[in-house]
Amino acid sequence: METSIIKSQAYGKDRVRVVRVVRHADGWQEIADYSVCILLSGAAFESSYTKGDNKLVVATDSQKNTVYYLAKTLPADRVMVPEVFATEVAAFMVKKYSHVTTCHVKIITKPWERMKFDNKGHPHSFYREGKETRWTEAFVTRAQAGLSVKMNSGFYDLEVLKTTNSSFTDFWRDELTTLPDMPDRVLSTKVLCQWTFVSDDLDTLQKTPFDTIYAGAKRNTLDALANDPRAWVHASVQTTLYIMADRILNDFAAVDDVYYALPNIHYFPFDLSKFGLKNLQADAEVYMPIADPSGYITATVSRPAKGKL
Repeated sequence: METSIIKSQAYGKDRVRVVRVVRHADGWQEIADYSVCILLSGAAFESSYTKGDNKLVVATDSQKNTVYYLAKTLPADRVMVPEVFATEVAAFMVKKYSHVTTCHVKIITKPWERMKFDNKGHPHSFYREGKETRWTEAFVTRAQAGLSVKMNSGFYDLEVLKTTNSSFTDFWRDELTTLPDMPDRVLSTKVLCQWTFVSDDLDTLQKTPFDTIYAGAKRNTLDALANDPRAWVHASVQTTLYIMADRILNDFAAVDDVYYALPNIHYFPFDLSKFGLKNLQADAEVYMPIADPSGYITATVSRPAKGKL
């Protein structure tokens, strides 16, 4: 009988909650609040699965401790940006443990908002509302030329809605079609947006303006939905998705491709004709939200291959 082999493996520590507070001399303070996942992989770990040999296993508790150690010892600017902190943790693990081939670090953060009074930010008080969740993941791998890195970032659970300038018409019809044309409708979705960075060089990547790109991706998502006239003329979710991604790629050369997942949370006009009331098509004012089932629209939009228009 043939012996089974390990096709792939990774292990580590998930949901490591860490908060870093930066206290400036003038009393102004900053906060970063992360949930960190670390996964280590490499051929050296196969024996821990197949032979019960733990000699090379870096305990997941030690990996947890590493997160807190680096959060304390790294300069603040290496911790307060999640992309930078993810690469720092991943690179530290690969450099420290020669038998680790790849370290995958994923960070999820739901930022705290600074309280404002009389339009002035409070130096040390924050609040959190129903806000999207920001995340990033870095894969740092040992290579002959040094360390290579692949990084993705994004956000999810950004809930948006607009009450007009969205349509769905002229779609395929057959004997199974019951949906009427919708020349104007309520559009609501919970946005998942993810982007991949161009560079695979650690030093170059760490100089990327990650916070600016995150803010710009969110801004383009909202602005395309609400204000881009192209999304009014061709107002399907698919077209809106493409416009959002295209704007991000045009604004940020450091981004290689953009992925969106947009569940179409339906708001259907409620038929009140039984009560002698008009509430369909142009008369629609009262809607019934339908959570399930929902449409689900996804796409990855990338730069054209070199040499192609």
